[in-house]
Amino acid sequence: AGGCAALYCLRIKKQIGLILQEEKMKTTGLQLAAASLLTAFLMTAHAGETGVKVTPLGSHDGEFCRFDRALVFEDPDGTRILYDAGRTVRGTDDPRLGQIDAVLLSHVHGDHLGDKHQPEANAGTCAKPDFSVQATPNSNSVNIVVGKKAQFIVGGEMTSFFSRKVETAGGDLKQVKLVRFGAQRTVGGVTIASVPAVHSNGLNPGFLNEKIAGALRANGLTAYVGPPGGYVLTFSNGLVVYLSGDTGITAEQELVVNRFYKANLAVINIGDTFTTGPTEAAYVMNAMVKPKSVIASHANEKATEAGKLLSGTRTETFINAVEMPVHLPLSGVTMEFDGNGTCVTGCTQPSGS
Repeated sequence: AGGCAALYCLRIKKQIGLILQEEKMKTTGLQLAAASLLTAFLMTAHAGETGVKVTPLGSHDGEFCRFDRALVFEDPDGTRILYDAGRTVRGTDDPRLGQIDAVLLSHVHGDHLGDKHQPEANAGTCAKPDFSVQATPNSNSVNIVVGKKAQFIVGGEMTSFFSRKVETAGGDLKQVKLVRFGAQRTVGGVTIASVPAVHSNGLNPGFLNEKIAGALRANGLTAYVGPPGGYVLTFSNGLVVYLSGDTGITAEQELVVNRFYKANLAVINIGDTFTTGPTEAAYVMNAMVKPKSVIASHANEKATEAGKLLSGTRTETFINAVEMPVHLPLSGVTMEFDGNGTCVTGCTQPSGS
């Protein structure tokens, strides 16, 4: 009886072992099927992923000109952000604007805030554009914010000032949003962080009522609206863009922009005298921010002719000194960047970079 019981137990054990082996095979099959489905899903998602579109809005079509600052960023989800409208965006009705969800302002100097603007496309020359349409006391930026019903992202002490400006111009003071250093806001699929810039930020009396403006002019002063700034934009496809604003070299470019935010595309101002010059800006890119790609900006010169880089320019000096690809912001030519900071369409890499 004891032997039969042992044999019976052995058979039972074998049957249990077969069952367990069969279940294990089923589990492995399910795991493989799940892995295959996940791979297919990721491949499909990647295939459908679109880049961030960057469109320069300069003074002359297809060129990089003296006062070009404005850029429109479009997230894959359709969110559109205008950076430093300045003088080259031709008011609210500029057809290049389209939908604008937010306007970013680095600081209040007239070539960024917009004390005036072009009357039409290509007015004047690339070296000396025609900015004959006055935008004071509102500013080009405020008029665009009101006309487009967009958010107005500012830092420093600018919120209360621009809230009044926007309300006076017919908008809602709640459109003006503060982002100070270390803070973030989200517009659509884009996260907007404020970072320091080393520059001045005096408001020209022309943006103020005449009583105050007259007193400031008589004393050779501008109005205080807090420190200037730059931005780091994080897009839904993973692209992280550093917008330097007007700045010199500052430690935060390495400590904050590189180490913390890990920017992989940079827009750096290279015009010298008022900002980093070409060699200083190149140092910032090579040794501090270390992005995958760079867009040159604020060159304060006619940098191109017929869309080609001119020799002997600050822009050429910058390009020759930078270790990563540099892309020229040719007005109206849309560039598209993937999540790693690589330009995938629309970029013409000039010789020397």
